[in-house]
Amino acid sequence: MTITIHASFLPHTDAEASLAFFRDVLGFEVRLDVGYGDMRWITVGPPGQPDTSIVLTPPAADPSISDAERAVIVDMIAKGTYASLLLATDDLDATFEKIEASNADIVQEPMEQQWGTRDCAVRDPAGNMVRIQQAG
Repeated sequence: MTITIHASFLPHTDAEASLAFFRDVLGFEVRLDVGYGDMRWITVGPPGQPDTSIVLTPPAADPSISDAERAVIVDMIAKGTYASLLLATDDLDATFEKIEASNADIVQEPMEQQWGTRDCAVRDPAGNMVRIQQAG
């Protein structure tokens, strides 16, 4: 039996801003863009990896959460404490330069970490923490 990661979910608070970040800045492909009322689910993924996707999802989509819970979730997203994403690149410096030029919210410039990884950290337009490490 083989289990793979097919899709992971990351909340967005502005579909167009998230689309611009993941598509235009990070270079991900848009695989699906589905709307329902005033909500949008956008599936993106890295080129050459058609079996791995990120679904950018509205945080208000779950009808079982209360308005108070929804407000807490939106606050946590804005602080970068609700969800996060770890990516890898073959050229961290070039990737960081492209992200920095887009005026993204930079949390940490590229640096060597104590655990042996060189990485940087940014926030996507919703506030989610996105860490990017040097591959290999």
